[in-house]
Amino acid sequence: MTEPLHAFLLRQAERAPDRVAIVDGERRVRYGELARWSERLASLLRGAGCDKGDRVGLLLPKSAAAIGAMHAVLRAGGIYVPLDPQSPAARLRRIVESSEPRLVLADGTSWARAAELDALCGGLRLGLLDRSPEAPGPRPLFDAGDLDSATSVVGAPSVSDSDPAHILFTSGSTGTPKGVVITHGSVRAFVEWANGYFGAGPEDRNSAHSPLFFDLSTYDIYGTLHAGAELHLVPPHLNLLPHKLAAFIRDHELTQWFSVPSILSYLARFDAVAPGDFPRLRRLLWCGEVFPTPSLRYWMSRLPHVQFTNLYGPTEATIASSFYTVERAPEDDREPVPIGWPCGGEELLVLDEALQSVPPGGTGEIYIAGAGLSPGYWNDPETTARAFLPDPRNPGSRIYRTGDLGRVDERGRLVYLGRADSQIKSRGYRIELGEIESALNSLGLLSECAVVAVPTDDFEGQIVCCAYASERESLTPQQLRGRLTELLPSYMIPARWKRWAELPKTANGKTDRKRLREDFAEAAHSRR
Repeated sequence: MTEPLHAFLLRQAERAPDRVAIVDGERRVRYGELARWSERLASLLRGAGCDKGDRVGLLLPKSAAAIGAMHAVLRAGGIYVPLDPQSPAARLRRIVESSEPRLVLADGTSWARAAELDALCGGLRLGLLDRSPEAPGPRPLFDAGDLDSATSVVGAPSVSDSDPAHILFTSGSTGTPKGVVITHGSVRAFVEWANGYFGAGPEDRNSAHSPLFFDLSTYDIYGTLHAGAELHLVPPHLNLLPHKLAAFIRDHELTQWFSVPSILSYLARFDAVAPGDFPRLRRLLWCGEVFPTPSLRYWMSRLPHVQFTNLYGPTEATIASSFYTVERAPEDDREPVPIGWPCGGEELLVLDEALQSVPPGGTGEIYIAGAGLSPGYWNDPETTARAFLPDPRNPGSRIYRTGDLGRVDERGRLVYLGRADSQIKSRGYRIELGEIESALNSLGLLSECAVVAVPTDDFEGQIVCCAYASERESLTPQQLRGRLTELLPSYMIPARWKRWAELPKTANGKTDRKRLREDFAEAAHSRR
């Protein structure tokens, strides 16, 4: 058996207990301190009945305590389930009812939400990482006083590569969150490949920008601890303050930044990055959505000393499955950035509807095989069977259907072409919505844009709609339409337009396309 994820922390705590592991505001938590704290919490979890395979909900904000709690759950043999304290209690209830945690951990900042969730669920077993509140409400099984006096963990079970480490709940098309099961082995496989490829080491200072319920944070945490580096927790409120976010990168002397592209585009929009800025930064990574080429060109022109890497992959394949380090700044704002080649232990396939390979240059759907694949969705065998298919080449193996379109270019690089469901038909024409977005971004007039389609009962089939934000107050949809006609055929020009001060975002920082579709659909309905 190879080492479980929590062994990264234990190994570093033994090697260099006084080295800083986490920078959380003014607090600097050292490896030895973090390991001892997580061991005491693991002991309390075992005492509360947590056994191998039991789920533990983490209703905690991004903090050193939350990361320690993750390790405590793993050391106790359990599976942690990150819960966003900012999510509505009704959504959290669905996640709790699905995952059936042995108990839920909260701190002082999330205790009110824990009490609300407790009332909705008809009684939860709660652990509190701070002192128990004086006010009436649920009483925790243990609190910080118990944690301070706890002893070493007793009887913790061993775990294997195939054992789940955590469950990440993502939005489901039916409105019910889907729980993606992630194993110790799949996370370790990506971490070992990525840290080797990027040359990560103890001297690194890595960002922790993503929320803990988003899979990018998995590499932030375990990649840092595997390397013995420092993890710098980025306060969420800085996302609305681009110049202060840039100052955070600068003042903390970060060597690695990892986030979704939208936050990078936001900094570019406000010109928050100076030429030659962030002299300690060595690599900038992004994943989760397309990084608009004009914004990438902005960053690369200002930071010639930085390595820029595009990572691609769904949660179901553990953090990322392919990578492409950009060799040079694209010369054209419409030039796509490839998603490149498979990460170590991964395989990406471009297949047709019969699951046959598409020749290079042809368009097909992207499927993933290899070390990163999730076992599937928690307690949902039907959805798992629809997404994870038998590998037609290897009996007994599986492939994951991403729902993304791609092609292999003349250099053997995989190029992402958009979602399969973003390729629509309108008035009989087949239209790729991503191509329209690329053309809009190339105009240099917009700070953000998103193109979606909404169904109609009219002959069009679907109406192409554009949501956009721009610093130019006088810019009108008529002007944008006129400029687009120079780049696209008339049938691809959006028929509906709406200006936003800033496009809505999901909790993960991605553009909230579902909300945009609903907004345009509601507007279309009101016109009838």
